[in-house]
Amino acid sequence: MPLVICIQQDGSEIRLEVEVGTSVMAGAVAADVPGIIGECGGGAMCGTCHVYVEAAQLASFPPMEEDEDELLAAASAPRREESRLSCQLVLGPGHEKVTVQVPESQGLV
Repeated sequence: MPLVICIQQDGSEIRLEVEVGTSVMAGAVAADVPGIIGECGGGAMCGTCHVYVEAAQLASFPPMEEDEDELLAAASAPRREESRLSCQLVLGPGHEKVTVQVPESQGLV
């Protein structure tokens, strides 16, 4: 089962074992990870599951689609090269460990 490490703003880590086929957002919401809200339930419509993916792991996920790109452009937390919506990060068999940092704020401006 993949391990997802959610790094909080204070540097603390929350470690989750998440089933293959589940999004990082769904696993984080089920575990009540602070800062990952997922208001739209994973439909890439709200931007409240924005995370920063460890740069070396970005290529292990499918490329960003236009709707995700638009939401990240309007996110309240600063967008960075490693920004993704965690609802679009579905864990596969090749994901042994995924590390994401939770931004200071969530939602759209």
